[in-house]
Amino acid sequence: MSTATAHSRIEALGLCLPAAVQTTPQLAALVPGLGDVDIEKITGITERRVYDPEPDAGEDSFGMALAAARDALRSSRYEAADLDIVISASITRFKDGSRFTFEPSFAAMLAGELGARSAIHFDVSNACAGMMTGVWLLDRMIRSGAVRRGLVVSGEQATRVAQTAAREMADSYDPQFASLSVGDSAAAVVLDVSVDAADRIHYIELMTCSEYSHLCMGMPSDRTPGISLYTDNKKMHNRDRLKLWPRFHEDFLAKRGRTFAAEEFDHVIQHQVGTRFIDYVNQTAEAEFGTPMPDSLSVVERYGNTATTSHFLTLCEHLRAGDARPGAKYLLVPAASGVVTGALSATLTNVGV
Repeated sequence: MSTATAHSRIEALGLCLPAAVQTTPQLAALVPGLGDVDIEKITGITERRVYDPEPDAGEDSFGMALAAARDALRSSRYEAADLDIVISASITRFKDGSRFTFEPSFAAMLAGELGARSAIHFDVSNACAGMMTGVWLLDRMIRSGAVRRGLVVSGEQATRVAQTAAREMADSYDPQFASLSVGDSAAAVVLDVSVDAADRIHYIELMTCSEYSHLCMGMPSDRTPGISLYTDNKKMHNRDRLKLWPRFHEDFLAKRGRTFAAEEFDHVIQHQVGTRFIDYVNQTAEAEFGTPMPDSLSVVERYGNTATTSHFLTLCEHLRAGDARPGAKYLLVPAASGVVTGALSATLTNVGV
């Protein structure tokens, strides 16, 4: 294929959602230090999915990722044996219940379970931008001609940090407060070569601002067994930080002789942190770009912040619900600790869901 003209497209999407639903009042009841603070009002999240801790349930990070990958392949024209590459992007890496696993890589184990015997495979780790980073890498590999098609997948047991926060939080000002916004899920996306501009990733670009890396950090708790997430919400979500994306995107488009308005996006999907966060980001971007924002898609109210999977969970849910017409143009905007921002622009017409 010609490296000058090759493009990738989103060919299929898949999901796995745990069966158990936990409402925000149920979660709040587990956090004695909250007092009368209304988590639902602050985050806009009414409920989230929560994994079953029994190993046989298959709802650890690996089990959910495997289920999402199989779901994507059911909607794809390809079988696992057709894949040239498998990329795993999970932050939480739990397998066999509560075993945190680094080796062998999740991608290697997933490829083996799926039957992608000839696929190359590797893991990536880039906080909540993990799946976006995997798609960025796969897009570049398809554009270069190195591969023809591949799978990016992630499974997240994010509510483990909520369990730690419930044990440890002293009040609503605790840096673990953001842990109460998370939910569990897995998502998978198949990419292949685009032969039609109506089915194409037009561009995907990412940027990391490491000076903000200390504002959101996940690590083992030093107080109780488990993993913790410590976030400086005020600084993470201040206006200057939120201007990083529109200014980066505007500069990128200017180099191509384009403007945001000229892109004519039909839908935008922000990282699913909370309803107020999404509104604030869109308002900030509208002021920076000087033009109205496209229709903003969200599932955070029902699923919470599902970390790496949030954009593709949102996209798949809205496509399955029929909320978007064929040929619509989507903008996906990451917002991950690091801090990572950027933009994915894609037109979707024949994606399998």
